[in-house]
Amino acid sequence: MKKTNLKTNDLIFQTATKVIVFLIIIYSWHLFFSGHYTPGGGFIGGLMTSGAIVLLLLAYDIKTVVSILPFDYIKMAALGLLIALLTGIGSLFYNVPFLTHTFGYVELPLLGETALATAVLFDLGVYLVVIGVTMTIIQTIGETE
Repeated sequence: MKKTNLKTNDLIFQTATKVIVFLIIIYSWHLFFSGHYTPGGGFIGGLMTSGAIVLLLLAYDIKTVVSILPFDYIKMAALGLLIALLTGIGSLFYNVPFLTHTFGYVELPLLGETALATAVLFDLGVYLVVIGVTMTIIQTIGETE
């Protein structure tokens, strides 16, 4: 029996992926920004963003995804770790324990009075580490050469 390599028509899957990835990314940002008041934060936001990128990898080939998202995920993880570490070290300059966070209120146009917390910077570091490590592992497992 002859084995054939037929490329199936993935038009519906690719079209649906574009919409679903957009929704997943928006929801992951929502989880990221609401993380210090409600369940969520950088970890789950990073996992959801990684899930969206994996969905893109399933719908398209790796070359297409790399041309759309040309990130070095190892450098992204290192940058996230640096941001998280610097956020923690910043508290030592104010003579408070490591990783002590603070917040303040600022007046933003259209949004009014808004609370800004240093926990968001720490969550950004965690978010980048999770995406970087997860995508490095997935791409390493998926490499075939």
